[in-house]
Amino acid sequence: MLVPAVERAVRLVDHLATLRRPQPLAELSKVLGLPKSSLHGLLNTLVALGLATRNERGEYALGARPVQWAGAFGQQSGVVAAFDAAAAALPALREEAIMLAVLDGAEVLYLSCRPGTRALAVNFRVGGRFPASCTSSGKVMLATLSADGVRERFGRAPLPRLTRHSVGSVTTLLRQLAQVRAQGYAIDDEETAEGMHCFGAPVFAAGRKEAVAAVAVSLIKASTSARRHDEVVAAIRELAVRVSQRLGG
Repeated sequence: MLVPAVERAVRLVDHLATLRRPQPLAELSKVLGLPKSSLHGLLNTLVALGLATRNERGEYALGARPVQWAGAFGQQSGVVAAFDAAAAALPALREEAIMLAVLDGAEVLYLSCRPGTRALAVNFRVGGRFPASCTSSGKVMLATLSADGVRERFGRAPLPRLTRHSVGSVTTLLRQLAQVRAQGYAIDDEETAEGMHCFGAPVFAAGRKEAVAAVAVSLIKASTSARRHDEVVAAIRELAVRVSQRLGG
């Protein structure tokens, strides 16, 4: 059973983490559906603990303390350490942006991101989220689930679409996942951002049939030759194997 006060505090911190600008108490109350009185007490506590900040206009934003937790998670997580070590040993991906992600409901959550030397349309960052159905890392992890398991994550509503190329229904997504299983990797063909394509491969741990994470690489589509495409796909699959081996998979 959840402790209600803790659940509300986590919901609040999660919401603050999504903001592009600070929000006043009234707006937070409306969005979260929480009374101003109880929300005010939660915010005062979070500010005192460094989990939130309050500016001179009385608006609230995320504090700096979660950054410490992110660093601690990276140090304690075997999959992040395995990814960092394996990524450094693959020269074929040295110039490319590569990411490590896990499934969180119907989204991917990035645990580690190593920027490349080429500018991309999307700025991947630790803690960032995208719809799993739009990303190569999300698709390759979903492909290790049963069809019922995929449906449970998305329900019956239309899938979120980031571009006109994004898959729009679970039925279409399931057909894509069958192809992902057959080829061993997934493709995001301009589904997250126009002009960009990504390739993802699954990471497995000892005794697990479902992927525990995924690695992905992102490139500018127009400047990727057929030869480079094949090199990158082979490299990201090799990276996934190396990370899996470090986890006993």
